[in-house]
Order: sequence, then C-alpha cells, then structure tokens
Amino acid sequence: MGRSGSAGEPDFVNGSAVLLAVALVVLAGVLVAVEAALATFSRARAQELATDGVAGASRLERILEDPAPYLNSVLLLRIVAETAGIVLVAAVVADRVDGYWANVAIAVVIMSVVSFVAIGVGPRTLGRQHSERIAIASAPPVIVLTVLLGPIPKLLIWLGNALTPGKGFAEGPFASEVEVRELVDLAAATSVIESDESKMIQSVFELGDTIVREVMVPRTDLVFIEHHKTLRQAMSLGLRSGYSRIPVVGEGLDDVVGMAYLKDVTKRVFDNHAAETTEKVDSICRPCMFVPDTKAADVLLREMQANRTHVAIVIDEFGGTAGMVTIEDILEEIVGEITDEYDDEPDEREELSDGHWRVSARFDVDDLEELFGIPVEDEDVDSVGGLMAKHLGTVPIPGAVVEVNGLRFQAQAPQGRRNRIGRVVVSLADDAADEDGRS
Repeated sequence: MGRSGSAGEPDFVNGSAVLLAVALVVLAGVLVAVEAALATFSRARAQELATDGVAGASRLERILEDPAPYLNSVLLLRIVAETAGIVLVAAVVADRVDGYWANVAIAVVIMSVVSFVAIGVGPRTLGRQHSERIAIASAPPVIVLTVLLGPIPKLLIWLGNALTPGKGFAEGPFASEVEVRELVDLAAATSVIESDESKMIQSVFELGDTIVREVMVPRTDLVFIEHHKTLRQAMSLGLRSGYSRIPVVGEGLDDVVGMAYLKDVTKRVFDNHAAETTEKVDSICRPCMFVPDTKAADVLLREMQANRTHVAIVIDEFGGTAGMVTIEDILEEIVGEITDEYDDEPDEREELSDGHWRVSARFDVDDLEELFGIPVEDEDVDSVGGLMAKHLGTVPIPGAVVEVNGLRFQAQAPQGRRNRIGRVVVSLADDAADEDGRS
C-alpha cells in the first residue's frame, strides 16, 4: 500500500508532477527533433531558401554558419528537460509504491520506454523526415535560447574536457565530424556513394589529424645539388633523377638556400648556351617555403594553395632539414598513391644473359650470398637500395655505381612518382672490370 493514498493534497501534487513530467518529455522530444533537423540540414540549401526569400531562412543560415553553439544550447536544454522528467517520475513512483528497489525498477522501466520512444526514436525520425520545416520554424527560438544560456554550454564543455583524458573538443563533441562520418558510412552501406568515395571522404577528416612529418619525403631520400654546381650539372641531375624540383644546398643539407626548377634551368640554357657551363645553379634558384614538421597537413595544403607553391622544405625542432613535402604528398593522403603509366612493380630478381642479376631495390642484402656466393653483411641497412645509399652518401639515381665486398651495384630506372630507384644490376666487380678492359 502507498504512503499517500488518503490525502487529497499529495494526490494533487503527484498529478501535477505527472503532468509536468509529460510536458518535459514532450519538450525533450521537440528539442531532439530540432537537433536532428539542424544537424542534418544542408547549409547550401539554407542559402538557397534565403535567396528565394523564405521566411526564417536567413536565421537558419546564420545558425548553420556556426552550428556548434546553437546545437550545444539545444542539447543542454534537452538534457535538463529529460533529467527533470525522470526525477519527477521517480518521485511520484516513490510516493506511491513501497520498497526502495521496487521504486527504482518501476521508474527505470517507465522512463526507459518513454525516453526510447518519445524522446529517442520518434522525434529523431520526424526531425530528419521534415528537416526543412522544423529547421526553419525552430531557428528563431534556438537563437533566443542560445543568447539566454550565454556561456553556460561552453563552461560545461570546458568542465567535460577537463575531466576527460586526452585532447577535448573546443566546441564539444556533440556537433562534430563524428555524425558526418556516420552519415558517410550509412551512405556507403546503402550504396548512395561508392566505397572508394566513402574512403576518400573519411581521409579528408583524417587529414586534420595528420602532421607533415608523416607525409614528407624524409631527409635520407632527398636528392639535392650544391650551390656551386653549374647549370649543366643541374640539368643532368634533374634528367637522371627524374625530379623537376631539386633543393639547392650551401654548406650541407641543413643549409638549403633555394629550390632549382628544371624548367628554369632549361629556359636559361636555351636563351644562353654559354650559361650552361659558366653560370652556377644558385643564380637561378627560387626561394623556398619552410615549414615545421609538426604542422597539420590540411593547414599546409591550404597555405600551399594560397601561395601557389607545390613544394616546401620541412624543418625539425632543432632547425635542421627533416625532409621535403609536395602538394602531391598531401593529396595522396586523400586519394591514395598517385601513379603514372610508367609505374610498375619490378621482379624481385631476374637473371640476365651475361650472368648478372637485376634485382629490386628492396632486395634483401642477405640474399645476395645465394646469388653470388659472397656474403654481404651490414647491420645498418637491409635492402640493396639502402646499401647503395649508405656507400654513396646520397640517394642513388640512375647510373650510380658502387662496389661493396667484391660486388658491383649499378642503379637503373627510377620507379613511382617520387622517382626512387626500382632496379639495381648486381655483378661481380671482377667481371665488370674485365668488361671495361675489353671495351
């Protein structure tokens, strides 16, 4: 038997509490519908409606220009309304039913069903199905609500970020890219967009979390030219390496003085043939763009677009050259690896008619003993390409030759967009010397 079965005043209070709880649940449901409508509404569509002179569309456009504060205000009021409704229902049940755990169980069951149906499923469905009407109608009160609440949502977001491990969200996690990602996944699952398109869109979001260090060409793979080299030498290096932009260095790789463009060298030599041997490469090099290795890739992409620059030198925390990044390197994070008609996957190893072997630059140096019976041990490198780079002191380019442990390595054709050496011809050093003597 309940504790307030006889008195009229408690019954009136309980009845009023139930009515208030119902009103709060309805309010919470309306706010959920508004949130769903605003979160899924297109800004472009809002601009179109404003251009057509639809009443309330200008306010809606204002909200969608920066939706986070408005959605956070709606969310806060919805949570307050839902929580208050739950508390009122729990209080009424506690006044009517004996037993603590019985009160808890009944209140949980009632509000779980009500919250799921009346606050969760129903309003959210209506908000998405009738997003245009609901968004336009709700725009004015949402703006007023945001003004009235003022900084309260931001303060609560700050408190949440302070209590949450890791980096928080300045505008809160409620109006974030997570919902957009979910929509993209849903679109891919329902074949609205292709899976490749879905991956590309997801890559755009991930680009903001990618730093330049992760996409750059590392220092060890850089092809560079000293500032005192002639234009002829610069042109030869560009043609042999396959690079059209080559860093020009002074005292060393940490002293990059500019960027040599193959087209500038070609134009200068074409205009003045004597300049080929008389002018130095630093006379035609262009200024470089320098960026820290911790810079966000998406920010750098916008800067490179604004400055009409395709390449930048990456600097580490100590001021040294960490590598080089091109606009193509950043775009590859979105669209995947960029290849051309010359790209192919070389065979791991191929025996030539003269007894020499053509191997991939990634061929393991330990496996050379199997081909020539000569062990090549080097703790610093694992691949043939790495072995050549170590002994040359620079990145191997086509035609580069090095002899190690009685073996002769000659770099051949570059591979891929970055023009890295793909194949190396390996032979016995004595055989190569005999061939040179006969020629």
